[in-house]
Amino acid sequence: MSSQKAFATALLDPTSACPAGLKSWNNSDPAKRFAVYRNNVAVSLIDALADSFPVVQMLVGEEFFRAMARVFVLSSPPLLPMLVRYGETFPEFVAGFAPAQSLPYLADMARLELARVQAYHAADAEPVEQEELVRVLAEPEQVAQLRFKLHPSMQVLRSSYAVVTLWAAHQGEQAIDQIHPDEPEDALILRSALEVQVVLLPGGAATFVQALLEGLALGQAAARALEEDPEFNLSQNLALLLRLGAITALA
Repeated sequence: MSSQKAFATALLDPTSACPAGLKSWNNSDPAKRFAVYRNNVAVSLIDALADSFPVVQMLVGEEFFRAMARVFVLSSPPLLPMLVRYGETFPEFVAGFAPAQSLPYLADMARLELARVQAYHAADAEPVEQEELVRVLAEPEQVAQLRFKLHPSMQVLRSSYAVVTLWAAHQGEQAIDQIHPDEPEDALILRSALEVQVVLLPGGAATFVQALLEGLALGQAAARALEEDPEFNLSQNLALLLRLGAITALA
């Protein structure tokens, strides 16, 4: 094992001894200085997770979150030099973390917060002009075959729990005592200008948007949504996408 790899391995393994060959400028004990550095690295990674998953931390409390995050940090060190990308596997870790199983919606909340971070750092794209979409929709023979290019930041999250409402409650937008966590909700996450939106989708909308993201034509996407929910309203959902600036090109 190279000295560099040995150093990195020991850095996130509290049971490992101080790597051989380390020296300090003032002749202090290298093992003690390495222990301080090891702790600082772990704390900085835990802080990064707390910044990315603030509602997850609110739901379980700071002490529990930091203990859970430390277990994650020690088992999943960063693979990239950008801290903003750190934690992309954290939701899956939370889903399998036994002490967190009393909150079955916690992993989906982590998925929602990860999607928000990814949306914030996604590429920019200008929304299509509303007049252009109105013009194309006025040609009935073309409507069914119309394809949309959607904003690069857009993601759909389908949950068996009320994660959108729970998230909104922790932003002060709704009373938390009025929430029924076991009610399924679908979320649309995207960035409008510099603000990341989390939108609660009506029935069939998640299937519709996901089909558009997969490149299906408007008619095919609407048919999928109607199969799931016969009350799916195409006009209302197109209006929602327009309002959010989600459509960036037509074909």
